[in-house]
Amino acid sequence: MRKTLLLLTFATFVFASCGKEEVRPEPTPDGNLVLNCVKPAYLTTGDTVALISPAYYTPMENVEATANLLRSWGLVPVIGPNVGKIVDGKYAGTIDERASDIRWAFNEPSIKAIICNRGGYGTIQLIEHIPLSELTASPKWLVGFSDISTLHGLLCRAGVMSIHGTMSSYLANGGTDETSTMMRDLLMGQVPCYHLPAHAQDITGVASGILVGGNLCTFTPNLGSQADATMGEDLILFVEEVGESMHNIDRQMRILQMNGVLDRCKGIILGEFEGCGSEFTYENVEEMIRQLVEPYEIPMLCGFPAGHGDVNMPLVMGAPVTIDVRNDGATLMFNIEGEQRNVITSTLIATPTPLTDRMRWAGKTL
Repeated sequence: MRKTLLLLTFATFVFASCGKEEVRPEPTPDGNLVLNCVKPAYLTTGDTVALISPAYYTPMENVEATANLLRSWGLVPVIGPNVGKIVDGKYAGTIDERASDIRWAFNEPSIKAIICNRGGYGTIQLIEHIPLSELTASPKWLVGFSDISTLHGLLCRAGVMSIHGTMSSYLANGGTDETSTMMRDLLMGQVPCYHLPAHAQDITGVASGILVGGNLCTFTPNLGSQADATMGEDLILFVEEVGESMHNIDRQMRILQMNGVLDRCKGIILGEFEGCGSEFTYENVEEMIRQLVEPYEIPMLCGFPAGHGDVNMPLVMGAPVTIDVRNDGATLMFNIEGEQRNVITSTLIATPTPLTDRMRWAGKTL
């Protein structure tokens, strides 16, 4: 009966007008934005969680395995009406179908959170198909990473926090690893305070700001669009990448620099750079980025375990955060309501991703 009601709501919604007044952050005198995102309500037992595919197709067995995992967590899964479709060999539906599933999930009152099944490519196609006002009418958590960075940008611009975290392509493995359980615990109100070991390329200092960013080659092309959260003031910029050359990472970072993003940053967090190139003589990607960031005299925290590796710790995008980078280590604190939980990242146990997920590096298909 629940599924029937949701589908009826979806059918009515698809034909609704998109003409609602847009909700946008207030500009400052210099034309930048003041980002002030609300925190969606944490989940409780019995809450409904939607599974949607905004980008590439995910095998239905992965989606069903994730649905079973959500049931074991005491949650009620509902699968998006267009999940399971394949268009042009990769996409999980047409642009309109994928956008409709996102809008359905945000507009259906019974749905309290949304987990994306997979990234890959395609969310950039949806930017102008999703009214920001529909994302703020009933704030709810959206979870995903990689290509889902575009949706994190949209939500931040709409004024809603979201979770950069693992998806069905990983949760289907069983959900007992720390990457999965910490995402679950965050959805239910346990807010991590991360403690990290020192990294050779860290830049020491303390900074507070709004956490934005994600996958570098996903969010950089969104500059100037309604998914561009880097237009905000007082940013803490998070960056991760997979399967990219050093020169393309440098190119994307310089595009951000030329568009004034680094000028608006109070600090930077570098996540994982999995399977990235080494065509230059830098020791690593972090050293290359450090040379670009040092003149700004802002702290930079390196080696945060989030991205496309075996450990992908959840981050609250759009949240006010504080980073404290010292010679003996660093901390990342989310300044939001919730049960605070200290997490020592050096003790996290890596759970290898399956071969099918590792194959994504060449084509960035996760």
